[in-house]
Amino acid sequence: MIFRRKIYERMLQWKQEQSGKTALLLKGARRVGKTTIVHEFAEKEYRSYIQLDFAKVSKDIRRLFEDLSDLNDFFAKLQVFTQKQLFPRESVIVMDEIQLFPPARQAIKYLVEDGRYDYIETGSLLSIKKNTTGILIPSEETRVVLNPMDYEEFRWALGDFNTFEMLREWFPKRKPFGEPVNRKLMRDFRNYMLVGGMPQAVASYLDTNDFSQVDQVKRGILELYEDDFRKIDGTGDVTRLFHNIPAELAKYASKYQISSVLDGKRWEDVASKIGDLADSLTVNLAYHAADPNVGMGLSRDSRRLKLYLADTGLFTTLMFQDKAFTENVIYRQLLADKLEANLGYLYENMVAQMLQAKGDALYYYTFPQESSNHLYEVDFLLSRGNKICPIEVKSSGYRTHASLDAFSAKFSRRIHEKYLIYTKDIALGQNLLMLPVYLTMCL
Repeated sequence: MIFRRKIYERMLQWKQEQSGKTALLLKGARRVGKTTIVHEFAEKEYRSYIQLDFAKVSKDIRRLFEDLSDLNDFFAKLQVFTQKQLFPRESVIVMDEIQLFPPARQAIKYLVEDGRYDYIETGSLLSIKKNTTGILIPSEETRVVLNPMDYEEFRWALGDFNTFEMLREWFPKRKPFGEPVNRKLMRDFRNYMLVGGMPQAVASYLDTNDFSQVDQVKRGILELYEDDFRKIDGTGDVTRLFHNIPAELAKYASKYQISSVLDGKRWEDVASKIGDLADSLTVNLAYHAADPNVGMGLSRDSRRLKLYLADTGLFTTLMFQDKAFTENVIYRQLLADKLEANLGYLYENMVAQMLQAKGDALYYYTFPQESSNHLYEVDFLLSRGNKICPIEVKSSGYRTHASLDAFSAKFSRRIHEKYLIYTKDIALGQNLLMLPVYLTMCL
């Protein structure tokens, strides 16, 4: 299935503004839909295109990249081998899985300078970084990231093009929808939390309407990720760090506790492996802000962080990894919000994903409670103008929000607005806006 994706407009902008001055490098996790969107774009926006998949391209085509001294000869042979005609400034050459053939990545510099055609590269950032030893990295690239389908894209896939327009118009009013409407909107949103935004899982959901079938698809994607992790880290540390994300979030600790996952290891021992996880784009990292203010990157504590899965649908499957498959009954209970568990960390992962999709860097803040060994924690901090907006995420017990209150008292002059993200209807508290989780996209 081909789904409507927002990145298409970003790609169109690149084509119109750059006019061949740069190649487009589309990065993203495995199975996030890179090849599909590029194929659609090339079909619709160009007179012709050549697609080179370096996972299976012929040796003859690989040899062409050994000598680029005569580009007329290069393009003539490329057209012969692919049986595709190229037209100056009307054709694009797509290089899929470019990380598997570094000479092609290096060739981008000279191909772009030639200016005859457009170029689109796709690949995993992790593998791209691991396979660049000894080659010249081109600066002539416009780099964009394809994330899992966001909630609006998910609704589009279901044929719903009205809900988000309504939500965007309603949000500035800050009036309740009414509980019947909110219940319907929350139930729809939980569907997205369970299925997730990986196109293959969404397609399975549309085909079968069977959460067990969707779960099998997601388990296949997780296994693919594990295979990738094993290739870059034979110790298994990266795999264990990834697998334990739900368990670590369930502890509600102030950071990911490395030593509890990897016995006896500290941050210094695994910093590069955390970097590999981040580069795989399968996770989102939230850093502790030592000084919660505008420009939080300046006070980022890189040793205190939390890990979230980039796709909450995969997170849901990983939560129940001890079972052979996630039974439909579990999905039904989650959908009805009746599973007997404190699932605040599930909603926290969802908010992290939605903020990341909006382009917000992820930061959080903890500070000690007076006369106690416990910590206050603000789940996320947004920078808006010259102020900040603290966010607390709750799945239940929303009537108390001690961390937000304490944070407000400590940093009142820095705050623009504070938010409680939960499952109930829109409500206004004392200098506090309480929002159902699906409105995170409006912040």
